[in-house]
Amino acid sequence: MRAHEAGALHAEAGHRGPSWLQAPDDVNALYPGLWPDGVTRDDDGVLRVAGMDVRALAAQFGTPAYVVDEADFRARARAFRDAFAGVAAGAQVYYAGKAFLCTEVARWIADEGLGLDVCSGGELAVALRAGFPPAAIGLHGNNKSRAELARALDAGVGRIIVDSFHEITRVAELAASRNMRARVLVRTKVGVEAHTHEYIATAHEDQKFGFSIAGGEAGEAVRQILAAPSLELLGLHSHIGSQIYDTSGFEVAARRVLGLQAQIRDEHGIGLPELDLGGGFGIAYTSQDDPQPPDVLAAGLQAILEHECRAYGLAVPRLIVEPGRAIAGPSTFTLYEVGTVKTVELGGGAQRRYVAVDGGMSDNIRTALYDADYSCTLASRASAADPALSRVVGKHCESGDIVVKDEFLPADVEPGDLVAVPGTGAYCRSMASTYNHVPRPPVVAVRDGVAREIVRRETEDDLLALDVG
Repeated sequence: MRAHEAGALHAEAGHRGPSWLQAPDDVNALYPGLWPDGVTRDDDGVLRVAGMDVRALAAQFGTPAYVVDEADFRARARAFRDAFAGVAAGAQVYYAGKAFLCTEVARWIADEGLGLDVCSGGELAVALRAGFPPAAIGLHGNNKSRAELARALDAGVGRIIVDSFHEITRVAELAASRNMRARVLVRTKVGVEAHTHEYIATAHEDQKFGFSIAGGEAGEAVRQILAAPSLELLGLHSHIGSQIYDTSGFEVAARRVLGLQAQIRDEHGIGLPELDLGGGFGIAYTSQDDPQPPDVLAAGLQAILEHECRAYGLAVPRLIVEPGRAIAGPSTFTLYEVGTVKTVELGGGAQRRYVAVDGGMSDNIRTALYDADYSCTLASRASAADPALSRVVGKHCESGDIVVKDEFLPADVEPGDLVAVPGTGAYCRSMASTYNHVPRPPVVAVRDGVAREIVRRETEDDLLALDVG
């Protein structure tokens, strides 16, 4: 078993980088699949987003900063909405707020006609503060508190995805005490091993989410819901994981969930109007990734649904999906300033080039947590230097504080340069921390050459305000 004193992320790629990463012919070129539509380079090699110079953004808002192309974000939301509406009447798209949510983003989602999926009281609070229509909100979570459920019911949330027998009892009691019927879906475990990292695969049996179909728990959950006068069963829910490119997992999931739906029809004599297949659609983080566009996903999932329904003799339920990463992720990049550059001798003539930036694992934990791959580019100027394999690291007191494991940057990158990392709109700010008491970066939205903070930079005063000592 291989080991490395500084952690597996250091040992895996070696000094040559992964086999799929090739030195570029032009180190200044932008790989188009990784960046928002509004990102370009000007004649001086400076990155621009929606017409705005990143050097001006750094001067106004500081670094690090998450920079979101608002028009790109909205366009991706519309693309999902239109793609699924185009394949089936009534198909619905709920934006998964866990990817990234703030008041302004909730308003964008409402403007573009999507529903909103939340999974905590805090996310629900953001949605309500934004004035999001409660009937278009779904509440997820494997351990919703009575307070969270009560708030959702009082607000008029349109659907609650129940995740345990305790929760069925809680929702039923809370709804009955309010003389109302709560609309619920049953989250199922379909036993699918999605081709993704084990921490973001969510449909296999040995994990915390949902009711097992194979073990009979899901069927019992349906029986309990149907027996509760204060509950209305809308349908079944399945989510097989995240960052998935292969639709075969959705096919297996749909077959097993619809098999349960056929059992419900035979046992209870009812049809369920909705089937939620979740989200988890992958995006391009590096040149090795090849995600499917929304229209292909929509056509593929609807075809799977119709095929499986024919096999079971079922009426086709309304298809619901929950993209989050696929909308937010590609719309944003993180802008950093380089602080130091050093070359480390690895022995045998091998070297590792470390480019340290002013952020790190506090603003992007995914590399350390999921062994995720990212790309990056020199953003503040053009370079005529040769490409040099580099590792972009942060400022935190961890050897695993890596932002980009391997990428070719110009050999003349130096302190003061700006570096941009694409694909950071999902699960970066939402999972950010204040490790080492480093304040979290702002989220800066740019549209038509105008930039504004939609989440302000955290300050040391913010950190100290929580310290009652």
